[in-house]
Amino acid sequence: MAKLFVTYQQPVDVNAFNTHYYEKHVPLVKAIPGLRSYELSEGEVHVVAGKPGVFLIATLEFDSVAAIQAGLGSPLGQAAAGDLANFAGAGVELLMSETRML
Repeated sequence: MAKLFVTYQQPVDVNAFNTHYYEKHVPLVKAIPGLRSYELSEGEVHVVAGKPGVFLIATLEFDSVAAIQAGLGSPLGQAAAGDLANFAGAGVELLMSETRML
């Protein structure tokens, strides 16, 4: 398995972010080929020390990093990636890794 972690920085307008994210972006992400599961952080994102700049974390699961890359490279993946500019102006970071259960 592999996961794509998407971290969104604290938006200036939380209501506008949430409206766009849930009404427009989530359906785009759910259509990415190869997506196995999609989960979001709930409530405030905490850190051990200091104040986090992270507002939301999305975790997307695929069969492999190659499947993530193929999904993101597809027309549906490109549509989801292109939508980031419409609501994630505060900053967004995408991280991917193969994973294993211990």
